[in-house]
Amino acid sequence: MSKLSHFDAAGSPRMVDVSGKPAAKRTARAHAFVAVRPEVLEQLPRNPKGNPLEIARIAGIMAAKKTSELIPLCHPLPLTHADVDTIPEPNGIRIVASAATTAETGVEMEALTAASVAALTVYDMLKALDKSIEIREIYLLEKTGGKSGDYIRGGNAK
Repeated sequence: MSKLSHFDAAGSPRMVDVSGKPAAKRTARAHAFVAVRPEVLEQLPRNPKGNPLEIARIAGIMAAKKTSELIPLCHPLPLTHADVDTIPEPNGIRIVASAATTAETGVEMEALTAASVAALTVYDMLKALDKSIEIREIYLLEKTGGKSGDYIRGGNAK
């Protein structure tokens, strides 16, 4: 593994200088799963707070745009796209978030932040029905662009 770029020679944290890198199109997709009991899932259409899946989708998009305010050493990026899909399944909600930019650094953190905040929002919207909801499996699915090349989870990096 190469040296960690977010630390200087003395070991102090620093924001990486990306000013010398060329801007390139970069994309990322991230995943989260919110484990919810089937009887709670059945109540989604009648949730008194509104549609939890649509609220989570919007929250995830908003979070992607604020990633650099939440993660200390992330660069603020001009996102050209952010979206979140919330997919009900028999045992929970699968969340897939995507982000894109044309910039000097990648959008993995924006996609991961979107997926994480969408998952937290599902919890918030359903906690009155069940406090045992679990947020699981937050990970990067894929990323494109940049010096390190493409990455596909479970596949080959290009």
